[in-house]
Amino acid sequence: MAKTSRKDSAAGRFAYEGLDRVIHEKARLGVLTSLMAHPKGLVFADLKRFCGLTDGNLSRHLQVLEEAGLVDILKGYDDKRPQTVCKITANGRRRFLSYLSVLEQVVRDAAQAAKDGPALTIKPASA
Repeated sequence: MAKTSRKDSAAGRFAYEGLDRVIHEKARLGVLTSLMAHPKGLVFADLKRFCGLTDGNLSRHLQVLEEAGLVDILKGYDDKRPQTVCKITANGRRRFLSYLSVLEQVVRDAAQAAKDGPALTIKPASA
């Protein structure tokens, strides 16, 4: 009889430990996706528009991402007007790509489960 690989083992099979809680929040996922698509960075107002967030909401999510080392927030001036530019860091890029690979596994597992049909009912063990 063949050994069961760790991946096929039922214990923790669907735990998806790589779904980083910092990234997994909807607004932060949108922010990081926008910044991945614009590696040179985005001006705060553009990022706010792309993600459909308010100033305060975006500021708070950026603070969380910056504290986690996923984004850099650069404050400066464009002519004489203050300007904030947000960029994804190299660490942020790595963590985001790792997160995406786990998310892709979630999608594959869900698609396979839908294809296989309803799951068998598992009866609780007798006491």
